[in-house]
Amino acid sequence: MTRFDYHTAFSRTIGWVTEAELQRLRNSRVAIAGLGGVGGSHLLTLTRLGVGGFNLADFDSFAVENFNRQAGANLNTVDRPKLEVLLEMALAINPELDIKLFPDGVKPALAEAFLEDCDLYLDGLDFFALDARRAIFAGCEKMRLPAVTAAPLGMGSALLAFLPGGMTFEDYFQFDAVGEYQQYLRFLVGLAPAALHAAYLVLPERIDLVAKKGPSTPMGCELCAGFAASQVLKILLDRGAVPAAPRGLQFDAYHNRLRRTWRPGGNRHPLQRLAIWLGERRMKLPSD
Repeated sequence: MTRFDYHTAFSRTIGWVTEAELQRLRNSRVAIAGLGGVGGSHLLTLTRLGVGGFNLADFDSFAVENFNRQAGANLNTVDRPKLEVLLEMALAINPELDIKLFPDGVKPALAEAFLEDCDLYLDGLDFFALDARRAIFAGCEKMRLPAVTAAPLGMGSALLAFLPGGMTFEDYFQFDAVGEYQQYLRFLVGLAPAALHAAYLVLPERIDLVAKKGPSTPMGCELCAGFAASQVLKILLDRGAVPAAPRGLQFDAYHNRLRRTWRPGGNRHPLQRLAIWLGERRMKLPSD
């Protein structure tokens, strides 16, 4: 069996980072909640980048319907816990990883315990897991941890970062005083103000916020991992500007376009309010 050596395994990254920076990545700890659509790819990408510690949370198991997009999903892993499978995959890359596991997921009351000792939170939760997501982002705000979310939208990714001292997750998305389906719509609209993906959605009815289902692509998930990991690297190494909310980024490989967005006030911005109003009518959401 080949003997593992950290510096040999990740030496090809040197040049894009220095030796000292690689050591900083090795000593960093990132929390990732959700190891499905994007979370598994986040974990493997950051492991290959040389990040040495993780807090990982997921309670779900792989199923056949995950095959189109989720790292770790295949015939050999159906019905196996995602956390268990991704742990094996990550340790096969770096057996020296320091990993804390949260096999019951993240209950809102335990969000701060999940984030303990971490340098950053990287969001991998299911789109519809808003209660857990809100609790974790609130924990990040309280503990002054950077938090990054990258959403797979069509054949691209939209990215938002919430940095200590900046605009908060709640202030951006404006979830208070609205019901469940309105929260889903506000999350969808707020993630990608540029909406580059919308023009080539051939079956709009496949976005069903009531049934909690939506279409996805493997390209979107893999682009999320690269997009997010690049910002995570800059945050962990203090390597330059990271666009923080209310600024965001969306890259769409189908259109070959990158858009930088700026929505002062988040979903209070007039353009966002218009997009939410149009979404309510197109999706015919029930009253909450």
